Amino acid sequence: MIELDVLVEHEGWHAIPDVEGLAQSAVEAAFAASPLAPKDAVEISLMLADDAAVRDLNRDWRGQDKPTNVLSFPAPALDVPGVRPLGDIALALETVTREAEAEEKTLREHALHLIVHGCLHLLGHDHDTAEAAGAMEAVEIDALARLGVANPYRDMAA
Repeated sequence: MIELDVLVEHEGWHAIPDVEGLAQSAVEAAFAASPLAPKDAVEISLMLADDAAVRDLNRDWRGQDKPTNVLSFPAPALDVPGVRPLGDIALALETVTREAEAEEKTLREHALHLIVHGCLHLLGHDHDTAEAAGAMEAVEIDALARLGVANPYRDMAA
């Protein structure tokens, strides 16, 4: 079971119909595609914010004083009864919108991709090496296909 707590901090996110339901679908697709998905009950928090809020988080937690599209904050591994916190994800509306337009995608498709991406980080996937990036991208592609979203890396192949 996946409990997703969605906090819509910026009203612009409501341009995506049923953004909360869409986020739940993205998280479920990420779990279905990932071999690292836990079988126990977990909780994830998702904040749909603006660039200013994500910039503050990025500066305070990563030492980078700039907005970014998505941030993931895995929770420490705890052996607790009941629902286990998995971590937090934050998306920045203006950055996500700008990227979607530049990549000729809908805001919905790009948000789905970034929620999946952030969720995979919470599950332990990373892209710090070429091999790890390739493995993570494969899981992203699988998760997004489950949501009817085209491969976001298709134009990047060499």
